[in-house]
Formats: sequence, C-alpha cells, structure tokens
Amino acid sequence: MRHAGARREPGALEALGNRAQLPCATGSLLGAVIAPKISRRLGVGRSIVVGAVLFPAPIAISAAAGGPLWARAGSLAVAEFLSGVGVMLFDVNLNSLQANVIPDGMRSRVAGAYSTINYGLRPVGAVFGGLLATLIGLRATLLIGAVGGALSLLWLLPSPIPGIRSLTADHPVVPDSDTDARLSPC
Repeated sequence: MRHAGARREPGALEALGNRAQLPCATGSLLGAVIAPKISRRLGVGRSIVVGAVLFPAPIAISAAAGGPLWARAGSLAVAEFLSGVGVMLFDVNLNSLQANVIPDGMRSRVAGAYSTINYGLRPVGAVFGGLLATLIGLRATLLIGAVGGALSLLWLLPSPIPGIRSLTADHPVVPDSDTDARLSPC
C-alpha cells in the first residue's frame, strides 16, 4: 500500500505489464524448435549442460540493468528470451533422456517424484529469495540466483550426462547436412 504523497518510479516489469512474458514465451518456443538441431550438433548431454547454464544465467542481465526505463525493459526482455531458450534446451533433452533410460513401469513414479521435488521446492525458494532480497537487496539476490543456478552444472559435469552424444547407441545421430557435419564439435 502506498502512502499519500509517496512517489515511486515504475520498474521495467510494471512498464511492460503482461508483455513481459512475451520474450520468455518466444524464447521458449524457439528453444523447443531448435533443441533437436542443437542436440544433434552438440550431443544430448552437452545440450542439457548448456540449457542448465543458459536458463538461470541471464537473470544477471536483469540484475545489472540500469539507465532509462527502455534500457531496463530491453534488458529484461533479453534475459527472459535467453532463459526461455535455455529452459527448453534443458527440458526437451532431459525429458528425452529420461524417457529413454527409465523403464516404462517406473516412468510415472519417477516423473511424480521429480515433479514433487521440482515444484515443491519452488515456494521454499520464493520465500528464501524474498527474505534475501529484503536483507541484501534485489540486485544482489538476482545475481546470487543467476550464479547459483548456473553453478548447477557442477552436479552435471561429473555425471555421465555430458558425455551422452545420442540416445540410441545403434543409431547415432546423423547431422542434417554436410555443413552440420563440419560444424559438429564431436
């Protein structure tokens, strides 16, 4: 609630209103479309690693944004777009991997446990983030979230996931064209 006479500068999010979700939705759609091509070039495992970093890291762009409203709104749009691409690179490839390695009879139980942990911890993270932002400020909290989220790759790197090139050993992923074959890092 605002006090009479209080002056408040609108933030980038308020200025964009519901349009703030458009860059993330656009990035997510693009990410879902390009995820198969990226996984063919980089490998499924490396695509998961890239997505694990690209999803949270752009939050730092929003945290570092300053200047006029249009610049802050633009930074937010870029960050949301990149996060959308990143989450789809991560989700599309990880879900494909899980579908490939989890036996059919266990898949619903694993999905239920995964969803319980994933969605169940979000309110805890929201409360913790809100308390932290109150104590040290929003920008610092966003930077901590961006760095902490990107460091999730430290859980992935020692696992076998980054080394997974294809999901079928007897049918390796074939590049789309000669150009794709030359650009492939593997």
